[in-house]
Amino acid sequence: MLRAFFIALSESTSLRAIAERSRFGQRTSARFVAGKEVVDAIRATRAVNLFGASVSIDNLGENVTNADEARASARLYHDLLDEIAANRLNANISLKLTHMGLDVDEKLAYDIVRALVAKAASMSPKNFVRVDMEGSPYTQRTLDFVHELHRVPGNEGSVGAVIQSYMRRAESDVDKLLSERIRIRLCKGAYKEAEDIAFQKKSEVDANYVKLMKVLMKSGVYHGLATHDEAIIDQAKAFASRENIPRGAFEFQMLHGIRRDLQQSLVKDGWGVRVYIPFGTEWYPYFMRRLAERPANVLFLARNLLRK
Repeated sequence: MLRAFFIALSESTSLRAIAERSRFGQRTSARFVAGKEVVDAIRATRAVNLFGASVSIDNLGENVTNADEARASARLYHDLLDEIAANRLNANISLKLTHMGLDVDEKLAYDIVRALVAKAASMSPKNFVRVDMEGSPYTQRTLDFVHELHRVPGNEGSVGAVIQSYMRRAESDVDKLLSERIRIRLCKGAYKEAEDIAFQKKSEVDANYVKLMKVLMKSGVYHGLATHDEAIIDQAKAFASRENIPRGAFEFQMLHGIRRDLQQSLVKDGWGVRVYIPFGTEWYPYFMRRLAERPANVLFLARNLLRK
């Protein structure tokens, strides 16, 4: 019930406008969002790299309404790749196709993302673009984009997809991506979806996550397991041990500002960890979906806001 409440809030344009302008809203989001500018994301990335974890940087935004906005978003990502290289950071980038203009002009969005992937692939060391998954109306189009981009000569290994374990189609999508050895970030999912296309019970979502997680871990492709669920993390570690899967064959992925203690503990134990660092002014939908995804974050925030 609490999850549905925060998902509904994430879709409210009026509340979003108020929150993104208010000092209180910016203060409450600061734990999960690195800041508004590229320099803020770079500073946060450097701090994460210092304790041994890698990073994926995301400029928050989605559903741009014109080509100029899409091109401006793309320029910022080109700047990010330049800053990653200049500062020799252990980081890649994550983006949403609707932020790159998918709702405006599909060809424009494809050309924008293709240019970013080509730039990442040409870097030394080679970098990587994660194409984030959005709500179900975009699922097939997003996967089609990733498959097509991955087939471009030189792009292999430099572009990947996100699979949400609450989607009933997830297993089939994983099989198709693995057939082309495309890297996957596995997460549970944080959008409101109908029962006929998505599991509704946490137990079902978790069971599908673990099932797909094991497939990914044995695939021989480097994937990301995005979760803060310690029970699932323990299952992944135990499975890796039983199946003789090296600790460097995959990575755990966690969100900026959530369970830093667990992130650092995993790194100390020799597991790969990547921290997802978002930044930008359009933080409201992301912030609300994080509260929906993990209601314990509500209590976490309340405790931190009461501290001086």
